[in-house]
Amino acid sequence: MKLQFFGAAQEVTGSMHVLSVNGKNILLDCGLFQGRRQEAFEKNSQLSFDPASIDVMVLSHAHIDHSGNIPQLVKNGFSGSIFCTHATRDLVNIMLRDSAHIQEKDAEYMNKKQAKKGLPPVRPLYSMRDAENCLPHFVGLGYERTFSILPNVQLTFHDAGHILGSAIVVLDIDENGKKRRLTFTGDLGRKNLPIIKNPVQIKETDFLITESTYGNRFHEPIEDMKACVRKTVQDTVQRGGRIIVPSFSVGRTQELVYFLHELENEGNLPEIPIFVDSPLSVNVTEIFRMHAECFDEETRDLFLVKNEDPFGFYRLQYIRHVEDSKKLNTVREPCMIISASGMCEAGRIIHHLKNNAADPKNTILTIGFMAENTLGRRIVDRSPTIKVFGEEIPLKAHVEVMHGFSAHADQNELMDFYRGMDQHRLKEVFVVHGEPESAKTLADMIQSDIVQNVHVPVRGEKFEI
Repeated sequence: MKLQFFGAAQEVTGSMHVLSVNGKNILLDCGLFQGRRQEAFEKNSQLSFDPASIDVMVLSHAHIDHSGNIPQLVKNGFSGSIFCTHATRDLVNIMLRDSAHIQEKDAEYMNKKQAKKGLPPVRPLYSMRDAENCLPHFVGLGYERTFSILPNVQLTFHDAGHILGSAIVVLDIDENGKKRRLTFTGDLGRKNLPIIKNPVQIKETDFLITESTYGNRFHEPIEDMKACVRKTVQDTVQRGGRIIVPSFSVGRTQELVYFLHELENEGNLPEIPIFVDSPLSVNVTEIFRMHAECFDEETRDLFLVKNEDPFGFYRLQYIRHVEDSKKLNTVREPCMIISASGMCEAGRIIHHLKNNAADPKNTILTIGFMAENTLGRRIVDRSPTIKVFGEEIPLKAHVEVMHGFSAHADQNELMDFYRGMDQHRLKEVFVVHGEPESAKTLADMIQSDIVQNVHVPVRGEKFEI
């Protein structure tokens, strides 16, 4: 049995790992790398393995850094099934098409600039047709339901508590009469996040692949985030400014809206309009409403007992059409605009940053992780200027960073998860999905407290297990 790591190896994005067992190849995730534009395009354009050699794929969840390169996989020869939860299947149905649409539109916008400069045109990574062609490959499975995906390979999904439909992947493998269990956390969530259930504790496994996004950091309590949002909104409104929120369409947008809904009910929200300016976020929110099986008890009660919609209230407007999105940039009174993408690498948020980042009355509120070399990271690092569509824009707006909204477990929460495992059975741990310092810090702690055999793989590294 062999493991090879092709993405999210000492980096956060581009999750992609291949497990070879019994002469078959299983791909765990197939995500987009996000970072410097040219480097990202080159990494995403050429998969480091033959897609036709992959027999089946298992997808942990729908975020684009885990699912976004599946159209390339299918386009270049993969013909097998892609196993995921029911909610993930519904989410990727719209997310991959949205990703293709954004890439096509961004290429179209950039090509107008390229033509004026006499430069050759750029091309999108994949087309809408490519995105649609991969959708028939998806097979939805329920949580806690064991399914045979290959001879002598059984798959079970457990709730990861990260986003709607996110899963911890457990593979029970019989190889030459030896039975082994491999667990892949995907992105591990936090306890007590709003809307979705807590992560399931996995107690027994032989091999573990774990994320490490916040392996060297700690979050503020999620309970404090509502008060932080209230203060940020109030301070910005007093300045006469606008609050611009880059937000992941899946999970983070719905969590923020949930808190805004509670603040509104409590009478603690200033009288300003709030816009969710993302067609994808609108569609994703509809999918949330379809999957009550993923909700925690409190959210289920809101829907089913109180007949109350936590994703909508009278001052909240969902924006679909591009013309309505453009009109938001003519509004000068205080408001809040929540828009994708979460790392500011694509989508309508880039236009809102271009129009608002230079005004010191405004606030840019970040509520998610920003990977290295992304526009979002430069904002979080408070660079004096940011480059938007090739133009340098002075960053004079206030920048508020709220890590407490993160849907990733922090160092304490990750270590608690490992301590809940049978440490006599656990033989080997692979630490992925984290920047080098974060991954190494977490690996050192696992080695000190849990198990000796711990690896922080680099891109392309292969292990026999």
